[in-house]
Amino acid sequence: MKKNLSSVLILTILFTALSFAQGFKVKASGEQTFNFSDKGGRNQASFFSTTPLEDIRGLSNDVKGTATFNINDIKTLKGKITVSVASIKTGIDLRNEHLRSDNWLDAEKYPEIIFTIKKVSDVKQLADNKLQIKVVGDFTLKGVTKEVTADATLTYLDESEQTKLRAPGDLLGVQATFNIRLSDFGVKNKIVGQKVAEIVEVSVNMVGSNKTE
Repeated sequence: MKKNLSSVLILTILFTALSFAQGFKVKASGEQTFNFSDKGGRNQASFFSTTPLEDIRGLSNDVKGTATFNINDIKTLKGKITVSVASIKTGIDLRNEHLRSDNWLDAEKYPEIIFTIKKVSDVKQLADNKLQIKVVGDFTLKGVTKEVTADATLTYLDESEQTKLRAPGDLLGVQATFNIRLSDFGVKNKIVGQKVAEIVEVSVNMVGSNKTE
């Protein structure tokens, strides 16, 4: 009798765990790792600031990193994305120099901006191959790390003749946005709040492959 009860309890726990697991319904299965390095520079990270005086957008095509997760459970998602500070362009050369200076992001001392994934929540299945999620992670800028929450949409594309034009293997498209407060990261230049907003929107639009060339 006790053995039967134990078996029922184990099956109930497994069923409950599986019922809460949400992932992609695609050809692949098990754990997959996607690499976001893109020699073509098509992956992008952008930083948007708006004030009454001026809107400023910084853009980088030097986005790298990896993400690993179980296809059937996106809450297993782990990974790290980096952006080179020196690669950020704002459309004005002098402003680019200011951005890299020690008053601002100090590219020489802190060459990378880093987002490290910690956990996933609020999973919504938009389609068999598309999920909407919230991603909690550690965001590191100018040597300071703060926890942020990003809204993200993930799209899984099985390898096809069309996807091979971008990269070999299955592809994972990621679109994510979140806000940061510059003063939280030690950016306290006197023009913040006048020409540059205290709150900056960070966006990432990138595609990774689970197959290395």
